[in-house]
Amino acid sequence: MALLVELTPKLAARQNLTPEEVALAAAALAATEEPDDIKGAFLTALALKGETASEIAAFAKAFRARAIDPGVGPWSPRAIDIVGTGGDHAGGFNISSLVVLVLACAGVPVMKHGNRGITSKCGSADLLAALGVDLAASPEKLRAALDKLGYVFFFAPNYHPSFKHIGPVRKALAAQGQRTVFNILGPLINPGRPAHILLGVYSQPLVEKLASALDELGQEAGLVGHGIISATQGIDELTTATDNYVRGVGRLRDVRATWRATDFGLKISPFSELQGGDVTANLAIVEAILTGKGPGGLVDTIVFNAAVGLHVTGHTPEIRAGIETARQLLLGGAVRAKITATKEFYLS
Repeated sequence: MALLVELTPKLAARQNLTPEEVALAAAALAATEEPDDIKGAFLTALALKGETASEIAAFAKAFRARAIDPGVGPWSPRAIDIVGTGGDHAGGFNISSLVVLVLACAGVPVMKHGNRGITSKCGSADLLAALGVDLAASPEKLRAALDKLGYVFFFAPNYHPSFKHIGPVRKALAAQGQRTVFNILGPLINPGRPAHILLGVYSQPLVEKLASALDELGQEAGLVGHGIISATQGIDELTTATDNYVRGVGRLRDVRATWRATDFGLKISPFSELQGGDVTANLAIVEAILTGKGPGGLVDTIVFNAAVGLHVTGHTPEIRAGIETARQLLLGGAVRAKITATKEFYLS
């Protein structure tokens, strides 16, 4: 009997998988021997049971091992990923993309891992590509980018060839409204292995679960957060418009709190100021921000996240200490210069 066929009834009986079973299941999902309907039944049963932190960590280990190594180890101990799970359907602007640029301007190496928009009109890959990043750049080019620009974008399809045999079943399940463990694995399998992470998740219960999974994976330091828009909706970002439920990882493991903008000297903003659109609309928002005409709540949210990133990486003793630095980098010309340098670098 095929492995996934054996494991699916166990999941249906609400029994958790061992790390060894997860490793075998990951191998079966990444291979071609078992048909998509069998893979789909397994992934659905796992999702309905509810993935444990240990199961998520074990899947992450399995797919990290299958990822292409971009050879950026010398930067990894100082680097951070600013990333969200997606899937919140909140329609927010690509906050993390501008946070990447602010942190790179501050001298923090950033290794962003992501994809094109799936549940949104404009994903991080879409916006960064429009700002000059070459999604098809070789590992050699990306190492040079870390050296000269201070940041890189790892386009997920280029580094996870094993996902080729999982994509069709994921797409079929998504059409049925069924999430799978792969909706939350992306932020945990960055091929650059940055030591720090700021991770936004689409639902509050995932905060604890993914923080525990990151701890199992040995993350040096990080924060996992969720912005609470209302009783029925949230966003995979820390924002100045929401209550932000956060939990620390690694060196910051003792952090467990609900943050508001006012805790850091920022104004609470209406969520409408954080709205984004398609690539064209988001490029116009970027230009408005850089000319000092962007929505105040969005500017403050980018500044807030950048200040959190400075703290997570140990550049500031507390978040408040990075607020004005981040604001000056965003609005004072450094980010615009970084965008210009990015375009020149990838055209050379």
